[in-house]
Amino acid sequence: MKYRRLRQDELEQLEQEFIHFLVANGVPGPDWEKIKTTDADKAEDLIALFSDIIFDKTLEQIQYLEFKSPKDIKTFHCQADKIILNGLKIDGETTLDLTITQDPQEMMRQLASSPAKLRLYTAQKEYHPNRKQELFNMMESGALISRDGALFKTLEGLK
Repeated sequence: MKYRRLRQDELEQLEQEFIHFLVANGVPGPDWEKIKTTDADKAEDLIALFSDIIFDKTLEQIQYLEFKSPKDIKTFHCQADKIILNGLKIDGETTLDLTITQDPQEMMRQLASSPAKLRLYTAQKEYHPNRKQELFNMMESGALISRDGALFKTLEGLK
């Protein structure tokens, strides 16, 4: 197994895809029900293979990831051969929490009423050990997929 087994709730969301996977692998519905009760190892192997396929497809399509904490936003542009980081960090004490969606004017008011400063930073690196594994590890650590990369692009424009 390259990644991890999909959780039960994830499998339930992918029920139709799993059914198609089973049929494509010569396991119609009645046979699947029998395998689940008579050969738990084979059932787990099929779920593991399906999990790897789903993660592989998802990881191939990722272009942007984001990770937010109260005082730091990290946005990533996941290119084919390298990953680029644009980040925004609050240095100092403030009531501003970057995990809470707020009106930009309100955010600036909170920041202005404190001694804190915003710091923009950037970095880039090659993937280790490979693109898919690194992106998977980042997601397992809390990074979320960004469909449009708007936050990354906004921070890129501020550089």
